[in-house]
Amino acid sequence: MITKALNGATILDTKATATNNNILVVLPSLESVTELQPRMDDILKCPCDGIIVTAAGSAESAYDFHSRYFAPKLGVDEDPVCGSAHCALAHYWSLKMNKCDFLAYQASRRSGTLEIHLDKEKQRVLLRGKALTVMEGHVLV
Repeated sequence: MITKALNGATILDTKATATNNNILVVLPSLESVTELQPRMDDILKCPCDGIIVTAAGSAESAYDFHSRYFAPKLGVDEDPVCGSAHCALAHYWSLKMNKCDFLAYQASRRSGTLEIHLDKEKQRVLLRGKALTVMEGHVLV
């Protein structure tokens, strides 16, 4: 089902995330992440809210890993730069790379770079990067 949703992409690993009901899918390369053309209708049929795709950075890359996040069930076909996805990615790549500090690139059309620190002791992920305000407002309670 995931392979079909990802249009036949080669999958190296899959994991359910601890929070947010997402599936994390590891692909072989940056190119496989950037060139991916997911099938949104099939992602809607998957037993999760969203699919995070990722690949480790190459030796030539400044980035530790690359990613994209698709969540059509939540009304977002592709999130431009997703903080919650990077919290799950920090945990996954920390186990694989045996480190806690990362430079990550989300390869959406708008794209973005994130500096990530995983604080294992406090069980927190700290994210830094440039942000774009997309909405402002007030809530009356």
